[in-house]
Amino acid sequence: MRTTDEFRAYARGRLIESRLTPNGISLTGLVLNLAAAALITQRLFVLGGLAFIVGSVMDTLDGRYSRMSGKGTMFGAFLDSTLDRIEEGVVITAVAWYFADTGHAIPAAACVLTVLGSLMVSYTRARAEALGVECKVGIATRPVRVIILSVGLVFAKGAGIFDIELLAPAIYAMAALTAITTVQRVWHVRGQLRALDIPEV
Repeated sequence: MRTTDEFRAYARGRLIESRLTPNGISLTGLVLNLAAAALITQRLFVLGGLAFIVGSVMDTLDGRYSRMSGKGTMFGAFLDSTLDRIEEGVVITAVAWYFADTGHAIPAAACVLTVLGSLMVSYTRARAEALGVECKVGIATRPVRVIILSVGLVFAKGAGIFDIELLAPAIYAMAALTAITTVQRVWHVRGQLRALDIPEV
């Protein structure tokens, strides 16, 4: 009888030998996030939240599976990052549509700021790494944003759980935290470049 470690090793080996590819996992995450956006527009927040959670988990698995299996490619890494931005933007756009459709202009506008902030968090890291500076600092990383938005969706008004409304507060929190994270990363990169005696202009 196999021990737990032996079973894990066996399962890992079978998974690596399978036809499953990191790109396949990434595309599955995309489909689930598109489904989440569609469910949100129908105000099925709990189902949309669950689809978003599972899709986001797939987004984290593709990178790990890529490293574990050795099946990763440079294009796969590029595709993964690109799809992550699309998925987050599509889901938040669906939330913005819901707020606009129900006449809530302020949270709808906050959704736009959240998308902008999320893109800037990703852009500042990518640009910093292009300059040779590691830039993973900041509070509103992708996993944190996923958790906040997931809580907001599952506990949205009319979702049927505890009869509370956390979707708008979740969007406000994401808008604020992504702005703070962008500033944190700009400040971090400035400090790192100064330490390397690289002129800022």
